[in-house]
Amino acid sequence: MRVLHVINSLRMGGAEKLIAETFPKLAKAGIMVDLLLLHQEETPLLHELRELNCCKIFQTDAKSVYSLRNVTWIMRHLKNYDVVHAHLFPSTYFLALAKRISFSPIPIIFTEHSTSNRRFRNKRLKWLNKGFYQIFQKIICITEEVKSAVQNHVGISDEKLEVIHNGINIEKFDQALPMDRANVDPGLKDSDFLLVQVSSFRPQKDQATVIRSLELLPEHVKLMLVGDGDLKKEQMELAAELNLGNRVFFLGNRSDVPSLLKTADAVVLSSNYEGFGLAIVEGMASGRPSIASEVPGLAEVVEGYGILFPKGDASVLANEVSRLMNDRAYYEETAKEGLERAKQFDITLMVEKTVQLYRELLKMQVNSPTEIRE
Repeated sequence: MRVLHVINSLRMGGAEKLIAETFPKLAKAGIMVDLLLLHQEETPLLHELRELNCCKIFQTDAKSVYSLRNVTWIMRHLKNYDVVHAHLFPSTYFLALAKRISFSPIPIIFTEHSTSNRRFRNKRLKWLNKGFYQIFQKIICITEEVKSAVQNHVGISDEKLEVIHNGINIEKFDQALPMDRANVDPGLKDSDFLLVQVSSFRPQKDQATVIRSLELLPEHVKLMLVGDGDLKKEQMELAAELNLGNRVFFLGNRSDVPSLLKTADAVVLSSNYEGFGLAIVEGMASGRPSIASEVPGLAEVVEGYGILFPKGDASVLANEVSRLMNDRAYYEETAKEGLERAKQFDITLMVEKTVQLYRELLKMQVNSPTEIRE
């Protein structure tokens, strides 16, 4: 069976990391899986996937991920695969357009990774969104919360929706070794209480709340921000404005995230909304207490196993960090509970369910023009 995945790029993000983690396991399960990127940007995740040599990687020559030229690129590849699987906007919509324009019978699916986005929030786009969603044979929702969001905002029938929880390579994070903090940055000391947030710099991720929480915490509490994005400069300016430049460390995209998580004392994900929050599960798997904003998707994963705080509330976040610093028993219990929770999201189970869905789609396909390759 040949499956093509389509995504904007392999920047640091939940959907992107998921592809880098699942491709080797899909290949091991007998799926010939390839990747089409709508952007030529070189990133650590892309380099990591290339080194694994488990798939072909195609990159369009379009100057922007939003270029309609990408539809043509996708159309060129449809005939070579049994299933095509898209992630994130605009890749999802471009795949739908490519299928509709080419009259391709190839089954297409996409994974909805979030409970909220600008398309959902714009009520005027509801019928347009529904039209695009209807073109797909199946829509994978990464949590029940995401499924509810799709039904509420788009009105898609239940039979099109499939809940498959995201997964991570538990051993990769559990067995990672911490780094010498001075090698991460000379400004970090072993005596610091070190927080880390791994996420792209977009409005969704709200790094500003974590930065502002440092104002309410002792000088030895410091923060590593891993990732890149359009709002990175703005957050650097905020840290400087608050005189926190020597306490907030912007590390950019990194390929050593498991070790960075182990280097930190606690993991934070201060999102305005999430579909799942892969980064917080990775934090739990690293054996570090995990603190997340209480929003749909994140709350479903963290409640009862980690720490939740009201979205955007830097004061409550600071209080929770203080409690972890000052109550060792609480710190260790939170870390232990999080690790047990992370084990419920082993990537092997996610891959098994995804492969099963691919096979079901092929069985549903009538008069397929392509040979099914097992």
